[in-house]
Amino acid sequence: MPKNYLFEIGTEEMPAHVVTRSVNQLADRTRKFLKENGLNFKDIKTYSTPRRLTIFVEDLAEKQEDIDEVKKGPAKKIAQDADGNWTKAAEGFVRGQGMTVDDIYFEELKGVEYAYIHVQKEGKKASDILLGMSDIIKAMTFPTKMRWGSNDFEFVRPIHWLVSLFGSDVVPVQILDITAGRKTQGHRFLGDSVILANADDYVDALKDQFVIVDAKERKDMIVSQMNDLINKNNWKIKEDSNLLEEVTNLVEYPTVFAGSFDKKYLEIPDEVLITSMKDNQRYFEVYDEDGNLINHFISVRNGNKNYIDNVISGNEKVLVARLDDAQFFYDEDRKYPLSHFVSKMKNVSFHDKIGSMSEKMERVQIIGDYLAKRWNLQDNVVTDFNRASELYKFDLVTQMVGEFAELQGVMGMHYARLAGENEEVSVAIKEHYMPATAEGPLPETTVGSLLSIADKLDTIITFFGAGMIPSSSNDPYALRRYAYGIVRILLNEKWSLPFNEVLPEIVELIDGKTPAKLPKKGEEDEQIALFIRDRIKQYLQKNDFKYDVIDAVLASSQQDPSQILSAANVLQLHHDDVEFKSVVESLTRIDNILDKAKFKENISVDESLFEDSSENELYSAVKEIEDIKDLSDLYNDFVQIQPVIDKYFETNMIMADDEKVKNNRLAQLRTISKLADRLGDLTKLVIK
Repeated sequence: MPKNYLFEIGTEEMPAHVVTRSVNQLADRTRKFLKENGLNFKDIKTYSTPRRLTIFVEDLAEKQEDIDEVKKGPAKKIAQDADGNWTKAAEGFVRGQGMTVDDIYFEELKGVEYAYIHVQKEGKKASDILLGMSDIIKAMTFPTKMRWGSNDFEFVRPIHWLVSLFGSDVVPVQILDITAGRKTQGHRFLGDSVILANADDYVDALKDQFVIVDAKERKDMIVSQMNDLINKNNWKIKEDSNLLEEVTNLVEYPTVFAGSFDKKYLEIPDEVLITSMKDNQRYFEVYDEDGNLINHFISVRNGNKNYIDNVISGNEKVLVARLDDAQFFYDEDRKYPLSHFVSKMKNVSFHDKIGSMSEKMERVQIIGDYLAKRWNLQDNVVTDFNRASELYKFDLVTQMVGEFAELQGVMGMHYARLAGENEEVSVAIKEHYMPATAEGPLPETTVGSLLSIADKLDTIITFFGAGMIPSSSNDPYALRRYAYGIVRILLNEKWSLPFNEVLPEIVELIDGKTPAKLPKKGEEDEQIALFIRDRIKQYLQKNDFKYDVIDAVLASSQQDPSQILSAANVLQLHHDDVEFKSVVESLTRIDNILDKAKFKENISVDESLFEDSSENELYSAVKEIEDIKDLSDLYNDFVQIQPVIDKYFETNMIMADDEKVKNNRLAQLRTISKLADRLGDLTKLVIK
């Protein structure tokens, strides 16, 4: 009869961010282990708290299935040599089944004798196989590990107990000097240890000892209690799934409470208050019905309601101490003009191989001015950008950012506003860090978008120039994220930027503005262009473009992200159209002919060499679409001229005996091929 299996690893408190991923890893490894060992089961549930990782295997078979079968091996002439000695083939055949050559017998099949063995194996007991759970523990991986005692074993935190129950029977899994039993631990302060009679008793027995082992149940308790507080006080909070997940994994028995602080601190920018509460103390900030931040917070206690007033008071004191610091830094920073901080940037290193932050700001202004001219941005945008680029890193040397590093850019925006800078300049100082994560929010202003791209381009160019290029497994300076951010902003703003053209020009403009060696024209700046181009692939993959569409557009000679995206949109849109196959086959036929002919000559089409009206017809049709800018229109025109292309092939021998005629026809095909290349390398498309 199947039984439920409980396995719990009891530890010291783990960091909240590793709890969920660790228990899921334990479940995944156990699932694989059981399947590899032929133990059938229904499902695996996970339970977790800061002090335990637990899996509960439902309906686990008591043993492996018995084996009783005949296995066919090699032919007799392969199993034995001419003298009747067993060969390595025969020995390998039986060894794989845990048997010997003495177990082999021969039978004839269709006139050929083959070696056979009769395999009879009784399945191993689950209780014996489950002793291997110790190997699963040893194989687990974590962002950081600890060692304790005098042994070399590492785990996320020291292990204090193990529970391993197959139904009511203990499976004595062992790690170091800890042998699994049926004893688990309740809440550190409110509960006692528990002796489990059966695996099925686990959840309820620990609940009696103030431990809610089901993370979803804990989360639901927190949400319910928070809603009660919010509704009672007519408050609002902003949904924050990451913080909710974190506090769920910080407690074993949650009790929600509210605290407050003096209203005077509301004069500090909201972001400072929220950072103090959320990032430093794991509190939820509170808003009034109009969405204004108010002087209250909500937090979660690891325990019951006993002495809750003391808990509230203690949390308020801790928060106020941080807010006092923030108030002091805020007041001190405001005593100085922005120029005071900007002047200090000469002494702030961007990177010891690249130079100071001041030099970086100078380069960024040059890059931004160059880009603004390319995109014909309005004069007021250029003016605001130039002012923002003179300031945008200044808050790095403020006391507030020195204490709250996560507020860089945000405090720059607030201090710029207080200093009388206009809104575009102030917001751009904040937005140049955006997107802060791969899929994070993008700048909303034109100035902010321009400053963000210029800053990120400078970082990528100078780091590549200094030889600090990301490897396949290592990107310590987040250059891939910067490149992906550039791509996302360009596409969002619909700005054209062919990197193969602009990078050499940018490098030339900023040459001499850094002690770093800059990328050389040619191979090195092409390396950067390809690096950024790879992020376009990432963007297309994340936006669910077909894999063959991605391959096609990235195999073209196009380097402009906006044009590559336009091409991908066109191919994706028409991929399953009735006429798509015909159009693609006609255009790829052209590419195949050109490749086979190895046609390299740079000659223009000569109408006087035409021998058939189909040549004139195709020439006129292509002339009409040569200057079309919109790729959607270009594709539709290819649909229209597809019969003309097919007629051309039916009527003309491309590889004519007359060399001039042949080259003229190849030149005509190359004109079409170059137009088609704007859509991508269509030979990469998979069409049915």
